[in-house]
Amino acid sequence: MPTTHALSLTLFAAAVVGVFALGLQLFFVLRYRWSTSGIRASGAGSQPTPGISILKPLCGVDDELEANLEWFATLDYPRYEVVLGVKETQDPAYAVAVAAVARWPHVMRLVLQNGEPGLNPKVNQLITLAGAARYELLLISDSNTRAGADYLEELARTFEDPTVGCISHPIAGIGERTLGSLMDNLYQSTSAGAGQIAAKQAADQDIVVGKSMALRREDLESLGGFYSVRNVLAEDYVIGRWVTRRLGKRAVVARSPVYNVSRQKSVSAFFKRYVRWSIIHHTCIPTPVYLAQSLLNPLPWALLGALLSPSVLALCVVGGVALVKLVHDVTVFHLSRPGQPTPWTVLPAVLLKDALLFVAWTNGLFARTLDWRGTTLRVLPGSRLVPATPSSPPAGMSTSEPERTEELLAG
Repeated sequence: MPTTHALSLTLFAAAVVGVFALGLQLFFVLRYRWSTSGIRASGAGSQPTPGISILKPLCGVDDELEANLEWFATLDYPRYEVVLGVKETQDPAYAVAVAAVARWPHVMRLVLQNGEPGLNPKVNQLITLAGAARYELLLISDSNTRAGADYLEELARTFEDPTVGCISHPIAGIGERTLGSLMDNLYQSTSAGAGQIAAKQAADQDIVVGKSMALRREDLESLGGFYSVRNVLAEDYVIGRWVTRRLGKRAVVARSPVYNVSRQKSVSAFFKRYVRWSIIHHTCIPTPVYLAQSLLNPLPWALLGALLSPSVLALCVVGGVALVKLVHDVTVFHLSRPGQPTPWTVLPAVLLKDALLFVAWTNGLFARTLDWRGTTLRVLPGSRLVPATPSSPPAGMSTSEPERTEELLAG
């Protein structure tokens, strides 16, 4: 049928556009890696090094949590602290945090969350952690991370420029022992990390990721502190926008990477995570942009085109698209993890990852409700959170605050 054939050609064309976009992304990632390889931050010599407070909210025992905390306890930097936070002593992470503080009392402190001011549990902890921090530079660091060389030195040097308001780090995934964790680490390296780098290199577009992001305390307070995003799910994205649009300062993608440590995640846990992420992502960006970003996962579009109009040529196109996607992901995955092995299972994992991500992306077109840590929430534009069936404003939110939040998100 002519209509079916035309739709098939449209889908093939979308896949081809996606292939070119992947080629450009790979070019910018390669350029970024080459420009930073072998470079170490030069020492500041006799110049004073600013104190840095690393805020590390904990919830449950992540893969390799003890080893991750040990990495942060032994950084080569003269003035820093790690402030660990848990919501309550019943959290399994509490015992791990207590042991870490006992082992490294000169670096680590533990604080319990004070109250529950909002619907975002991570931000609730950050409000308490920021209040307990001693230093001017605040580094938000997830509990499942480690970092590259010169991590804190680069932060200190970059913040010497008063026009810099925020620093975020490109992400790579390491440590996989299961298929779910391999797919998770693939996504972190080839989509999240590569997207940060390419967006900044190609269009000076800021993608701030809260897995590792740093701000000056005075800048954060001028934005209303973490309290201002207590009912926002994508608090990192919103704060990044506010830094550039309201403060007129720059967001910087650091040279030093941050590594997401994922070892034992199941395929089901991987899928559920990115189903939630698709909802968050779509509420933060316009629908046309959300649709366009799907082109960076071109194989499902090519497969749909082949199903609508099967032929030998169609199968060749599908094979070509699959080959390009495999080359892109394997290359970026290898480059982002120096010294880490790249197992042969990465090849089928790329294909399964992309299939599951396409299903999650499709769900994100329509869904606006998610279950998060036992609570059902509805996500509004700007990733603002409200209860799924609200009978009154969320904790700490006045009836006029939704409109104010929308105004702030608009710039």
